[in-house]
Amino acid sequence: MHCKRRMWSGLAIFLLTVAFIGFYMQMNCYSLPVQRHSTDIKEPLPESNQTFTTVPPEDPRACSCTKCVSEKDVSAWFDKRFDSNTQPLLTAKDDSLPQPALSWWLALQQSHRDVKVNEVVAEVLSVLPGTSQNRTEDSSKCRRCAVVGNSGNLLGSSYGPLIESHDVVMRMNKATTSGFESDVGRKTTHHFMYPESAIDLQADVHLVLVPFKPLDLQWIASALSTGHITKTYMEVKQFVKADKDKVSVISPAFLKYVNDNWTEHHGRYPSTGMLALIFALHTCDEVSVFGYGADVNGNWHHYWEKNKYSSAFRKTGVHDADFETETLRKLAKERKIRLYTPERTARPINKSINTLEGYQPNSR
Repeated sequence: MHCKRRMWSGLAIFLLTVAFIGFYMQMNCYSLPVQRHSTDIKEPLPESNQTFTTVPPEDPRACSCTKCVSEKDVSAWFDKRFDSNTQPLLTAKDDSLPQPALSWWLALQQSHRDVKVNEVVAEVLSVLPGTSQNRTEDSSKCRRCAVVGNSGNLLGSSYGPLIESHDVVMRMNKATTSGFESDVGRKTTHHFMYPESAIDLQADVHLVLVPFKPLDLQWIASALSTGHITKTYMEVKQFVKADKDKVSVISPAFLKYVNDNWTEHHGRYPSTGMLALIFALHTCDEVSVFGYGADVNGNWHHYWEKNKYSSAFRKTGVHDADFETETLRKLAKERKIRLYTPERTARPINKSINTLEGYQPNSR
């Protein structure tokens, strides 16, 4: 009798133990997948329709491009030179220019030291209602810019459609498109000039004045109003056709910044082509460069010129074309710009080019 009781007791204990073990294993079996999925972050997350930028959200230059030109920690060489706090344009908020920049600027073309620059700036800004930073306000977009120089290497390039595919197309000085559309395109959104290189513009084009002296500021105010200035060191346009609301002025402080950080005091001051390029780095998200350098035969000329053997610009010594070329080449090597060479194939080629845009005597 006692043996039967011990047998049934042992069996009951055994069954309870088995049941407990089974229940425990079942509970852990169900919990493991939940625990694994909650800690495993190596699996790819589902794709989202949201566009993410490669620049940290706190960066005011954030964009939706695959790569943004102002993105930091990509090129130490670029980061050393690029200062996002330097504003390219002169605005109504500028009460006065920094003294170092002012002194340097006045010395460029031996301007009179007693000129009242603040009064000149105030006069210009009173004539130009559109004095604001020329920068897209929607940082969720990818602003693609083409900077088009005037080199004869554009002839036969068939780059016209590619240039026009950009959101912004920047040209400079006496650049013309009529008759050269297949190679240079017809689209222009921004045109850089100074009094001696001025041309009339279409109503939808932004005129960007590059002032190398105070008289240049006075000229733009005159050319858009009274027309009382007709000569600088040479005869200049009395009036210029342009939309006042779309006129901007490069800040002399920006000129000095380009001279200090990018051309590093090589030459008396940077060329218009160099200034336009650095302006693009500050206002665009992707930058493509066309029409800089000699043609495929090493000749220097503007693409609309008949004299293909003109190289007088190198005799002035105002700009150090060789150093500017090295800077352009380095920007391409560091993948900050797409550099298009004279070859017909519509693709960027990051290899050396001879130098920047050709210049004539007294050109900028």
